[in-house]
Amino acid sequence: MRNKMTPVYILSGFLGSGKTTLLTRLLQHWKQEGLKPAVVMNEIGEVNIDSLAAGADVPTSELLSGCVCCTIRADFAAELGMLLQRDRPDVIVVEATGAANPMEILDGVAEASLYLNIELQQMITVVDTPHLLHLHREQRAKTYRLMQEQIRCANVLILNKTDRLSQDELSEVTEIVEKWNRSAAAFEAVRCHVDLEPMLSAVSRSEQSAAVPEGAVDDEIMNTPGRSFKGGAASHDTHAHVMSYTHHLQGPLDSRKFEAWIRELPRDIYRAKGILTFQDTASRYLFQYAFRETDYTRLPQEVELRDVLVFIGEQFDRTALKQQLQKLSEPT
Repeated sequence: MRNKMTPVYILSGFLGSGKTTLLTRLLQHWKQEGLKPAVVMNEIGEVNIDSLAAGADVPTSELLSGCVCCTIRADFAAELGMLLQRDRPDVIVVEATGAANPMEILDGVAEASLYLNIELQQMITVVDTPHLLHLHREQRAKTYRLMQEQIRCANVLILNKTDRLSQDELSEVTEIVEKWNRSAAAFEAVRCHVDLEPMLSAVSRSEQSAAVPEGAVDDEIMNTPGRSFKGGAASHDTHAHVMSYTHHLQGPLDSRKFEAWIRELPRDIYRAKGILTFQDTASRYLFQYAFRETDYTRLPQEVELRDVLVFIGEQFDRTALKQQLQKLSEPT
C-alpha cells in the first residue's frame, strides 16, 4: 500500500454551468506540470458524453444511473480505490452531476478517505451567473436552493459566463454570491478562462486558514457594500466555509478521554467518522459522529486499516483540532 496521499478535488456546479470546460483546462494544466491526473465522472443518466472531454490518456471512472450522494455511494468508494490501485494518479478530480447535493458528496469523499490514501482538497463550484440571476429573481424553489448549497459549500467559486451580464447585473450576482459565501476565493470568468495557479493555490491554502471567531460574522458584515470580485480572487481573512480535516492517528487512544473530548466538540463540526483503536480494549472500531450523536461499530480482527479521523464542518479551527488530537494520542 502506498503511503503517499493523493489529493482529490470536487468539481461542483449546476447543470450547464461549465464544469466540464473547467475540468478540461485543469487536466491540461496538470499534464503540463508533469502530473498524472485521473477523473471520476458522475452522471444521473445511463450515458456520460462528458467523459470524452477527459481524453484517452486520462484514467477515467464513470458512475452512471445515479448520484454519488444517494444511490451509488458504495460504488463511489470502490471506483476510487480501483482507480488508485490500477492507475496510480497524482491527482483526482470528482466531477459531480449538476443535480448532486454538495454536502453529501463531501461526506462521501471523507468516508472513502478512511480506507484509501486520499486527501480531500475541498470543493470548486462553477456558477452559471445568468442562470443564478434568473433563479434569484424568480425564487424558484428546488433548483434555486440546490444552487445556493453548491455555492455555500465551495472553497473556490468560478463566476462563469459573465460576458452575458451587464455591469449592473454582474454587481447583483456578486452581491448574492457574497451573501451566501463571503469566505470563498472567487474568480470571474468567460468559458472558465481563469488563472489556474492562484485558483489551485486558493484551494490548498484552506489547510492554513484560521477559523473565524464565534460571533465575528454578522449580517452587517455579510452585507457590507463595495466588496468586489474584480481582478481575480476576492480578498478575505479566510475562505474556508465548509471545510474538512483528516487526522492520521499515531497510536491507540484512551477511550474515556476520547469520549469526553468528543462531547466538547464545537457545534461548527457537525460530521466526523473514523477508524479507532483504544488503549483499554483489544478491539478496533468504526466511529461515527453526526450532530452530537456518536456510534461505535466493532470491526473484525482481519480488517487492516490505518487509524484515522475525518471531520466536516464550517469554519472550525484545524490547528486547535490537530493539537488536541495529538495530545489525546500521547501515552498515559
